[in-house]
Amino acid sequence: MTDLNQPAPGATRDDIDTPCLLIDLDVFESNVRKMSIYCAEHDLAWRPHAKCHKSPDIAHKVLAAGAIGLTCAKLGEAEVMAAAGVKDLLIANPLVGGLKLRRLAALRKIADPIVVVDHSDHVDALSAALPPERPVRAMIEVDIGMSRCGVEPGQAAVDLARLIDGTASLEFAGIMGYEGHLLRVEGPGEKEKAIAESIDLLAVTKQALLQAGLPCPIVSAGGTGSYEITARQPALTEIQAGGGIFMDLMYREQCGVRSLEYALTILASVTSRPAPDRAIIDAGRKTMNMEVHVPEVKGRSDLRIQSLSAEHGILEVSGGSGPAVGERIELIPGYGDFTTVLHDRFYCLRDDRLEAVWPLVARGRLA
Repeated sequence: MTDLNQPAPGATRDDIDTPCLLIDLDVFESNVRKMSIYCAEHDLAWRPHAKCHKSPDIAHKVLAAGAIGLTCAKLGEAEVMAAAGVKDLLIANPLVGGLKLRRLAALRKIADPIVVVDHSDHVDALSAALPPERPVRAMIEVDIGMSRCGVEPGQAAVDLARLIDGTASLEFAGIMGYEGHLLRVEGPGEKEKAIAESIDLLAVTKQALLQAGLPCPIVSAGGTGSYEITARQPALTEIQAGGGIFMDLMYREQCGVRSLEYALTILASVTSRPAPDRAIIDAGRKTMNMEVHVPEVKGRSDLRIQSLSAEHGILEVSGGSGPAVGERIELIPGYGDFTTVLHDRFYCLRDDRLEAVWPLVARGRLA
């Protein structure tokens, strides 16, 4: 029986029901190439975050374009990607609790994960839970100003690295930090200076590790909102930025990223025109996020999102008659990471024809 909810490849945009997520494949592939090439030009590996897409199909696209592996926000994401054949997986949040550590031991049988630690308790628990015949790489998170997770730069990282180095179940892999507190610094000169000072804390820490006789093969950092500047810092070996494959308004308007284009949009339908200055669409808060940055209607200066409720979007109409009931519009997400996770699949278009449907297999894998 034909599934009316699932148009076949070759279908047009009008055959896809709303609301839904669209990917413009030409723009997406261009963004992936640009990010991969930029990292390579700066002699850096690219280990992009998967939290922005949660899709094994996209994972394989970025790997084919030159990524060395993936950064995963959660163990559940890493399990999904490993099941899809991705081996090199950095899990960017500390893992705690016996169940997670048993899952990590199982993951190690099919993949080569890197875990992140910032406390001796992490090391003790990992050492006790993991078999020494399959050691797991461990990376220390250093607080470089984000004031979230992480040890202090310098000696604190050396002490923790020595503890890791002394365990049979772990292999010290290096250090990471995140300059996320600097994404919105205004003025390119000020932003560059602030990021350089922040990343220098990783350089100082790496030097302290080397002086202590501890190799530091990986120095990892970089989000999409800062990666073009962060990549120019000499201490790094890799970049984690991933959201730029889609781009969004937050990265452009708040972080000043101009080199990437909008590949991800939300397709919605006008369901009501209750007043000349108001249109209602079938995309609300369960379809898109507006907390970080308000989405915009693509190519329509006469339409502006006024507010969102659960299943309704209220558009302000100005300067003309506005859209008709049943008319379709596209919206550019305000922040892609908080939008993609509301959906089960991406509808991938090339020249307005459906080429593929990519499920977000790791959606909901929060543990």
